[in-house]
Amino acid sequence: PVAMARMLRTPLLCTLHTPPTPWLESAMTTPGGCPSTFVAGSRHTAQAWEHATPGPVSVVPNGVDLEAWPVGPGGDDLIWFGRLVPEKGTHLAIRAARRAGRRLRIAGPISDRVYFTEHVEPFLGPDVTYLGHLPQADLAAAVGRSAASLVTPQWDEPYGLVVAESLACGTPVVAFARGGIPEVVDDTSGCLVAPDDVDALAAAVPHATALSRADARARAEHRCSERTMVDTYVRLYRQLAEAT
Repeated sequence: PVAMARMLRTPLLCTLHTPPTPWLESAMTTPGGCPSTFVAGSRHTAQAWEHATPGPVSVVPNGVDLEAWPVGPGGDDLIWFGRLVPEKGTHLAIRAARRAGRRLRIAGPISDRVYFTEHVEPFLGPDVTYLGHLPQADLAAAVGRSAASLVTPQWDEPYGLVVAESLACGTPVVAFARGGIPEVVDDTSGCLVAPDDVDALAAAVPHATALSRADARARAEHRCSERTMVDTYVRLYRQLAEAT
C-alpha cells in the first residue's frame, strides 16, 4: 500500500508499529516520493522512522479497551505477563522478584520453547509460578490481583501494551526504561529503571507497590484508552479528507 500510494486519489494514512524495516523503508523512498501520511504509536517509534518519511511523524498512542482491563483489588504478588521469548526478558523478572523478596506469577504463551526450557522453567518453584497462557479475562483478573507488574524488555519496545494493560487494572509498573515505555509510565503510575539493571528493578518494587492504584488507572484513562486513540484517528481522517 505504501509503494502504491501515488496511484490512489484517497489519502493514505499508515501507522508505524514496529522498528524500521528495510523493505518498508525502500517503499517509502521510491522515486517520486511517498504521499502517505505517517503516524506512530510512540514518539520513540516516530523518531526511529523520520529519516525515511516525507515529513514529521505524528504520534497516536495505542489504546486498550479499559472495560476489558478492569481495576482489580491488588495483592501481595508481582506479575510478569507477555510472550515468553528472550527479548521480553522473563528471566530478569524472576531474578528481580527474588532479590526483592516477593512472589512472582508469570503468564503468557511460550513462543520460544528453548528459551522457556532453559531460562524460565528451571527457576519455577513456590515463589515463582507459571500460570499458563490465560484467556484475556483471566489474565486481566490476575493482573488486577497483583501488587505490581514487572516489565523487562531486552529490546526497545515500540510502545509496550502490557504497560497500558497493567495500568488499566490499577496495577503499577516497574519497568526498564526502553523504547516507548517511558512515554506511558509516569511518576504516579510506576517506576522506571535503567535497562538490564536487575538490582534497580528489585529496589524499585517497594515504591511502586505503594503507589495509588487509582492513580495508575487514571494514567491509563488519560494516556492509554481505546476511546482516546479512536478519537485521535478520526480527527486525522477528517483533516486528510478535508485537504483533498
